[in-house]
Amino acid sequence: MPGSHDHLSETHILGRRTRQVVVRVDEQDERSWLKNTPACPALAQHRIAHLGVCEAHAPYCIVRMRQSGTYFMACIGGEGRILVDGRWQICRAGMACLLPPHLLNAFHAVPGKKWEFAWVRYQSVPEKRPIVMAGSPVLAKFDGTGLRLAALGLAAECESAHSTPAAIHHWVELIQGYVLQFAQPWQMDERLSRLWEKVAENPGAPWTATRLARDANMSEEHLRRLTTTQLGRSPMRHVTWLRMRRAAELLATTDEKIESIARAVGHQNPFVFSTTFKKWIGWRPSEHRAKTPARSQS
Repeated sequence: MPGSHDHLSETHILGRRTRQVVVRVDEQDERSWLKNTPACPALAQHRIAHLGVCEAHAPYCIVRMRQSGTYFMACIGGEGRILVDGRWQICRAGMACLLPPHLLNAFHAVPGKKWEFAWVRYQSVPEKRPIVMAGSPVLAKFDGTGLRLAALGLAAECESAHSTPAAIHHWVELIQGYVLQFAQPWQMDERLSRLWEKVAENPGAPWTATRLARDANMSEEHLRRLTTTQLGRSPMRHVTWLRMRRAAELLATTDEKIESIARAVGHQNPFVFSTTFKKWIGWRPSEHRAKTPARSQS
């Protein structure tokens, strides 16, 4: 069951055995783990802050208390643990995770196990359309081999004495394409895409399994099967996820009262909203708003 994560705090532990290749958009960010990594201004075209490939070993641990931009991770080998839907879940080879901004992002290596993954971290640009859509999966199957190779190719190109803008553009477009394959899957049933966009636009509506099925023009059982297969959760759990995601965004970017935010995402009872938010996000709404500054580079 989801639970409290009050013990977590901003953390960046690599460990002596961990190895990673990183490319950043520019040289303005001078955090120690980004220093001496190649800069690629072309990443700005897709609002990418940094990306890379990692071979992680315990005690590798990353915690971003309220990450300001979207984060994508694709596991290529081994396994690690990542916090999704308010609970620690296994992320192993052949899986990927996509987390929207304004939420807790935490993951760590498991003692005795190597964990290989590629990642893409996006900048926070509120006025731009986000990578994460209402119908985007959070944790699901994905072959990250292509993303890993493209990230390594870009890193090599950026450090090459014979680098060309055309080659860099090629690698950057490949990387963005792989992320979009997961975030906005073309194979999703168009009825589902329309349904989840509708829910995201009006999370405060009294959504029920019956209403969702009716709006999607399919039976409740068919909707349940499709949603579970493509998103990894039941329809009503996905409604809750969209509501809590929207609540987290409002808490991070506005001064609206918690009671107003609760109503905006379908909760007339602030206590029930607070309890649900804590189960999914890890702490209560007031704590989420106060945990860290609204904008973080991480």
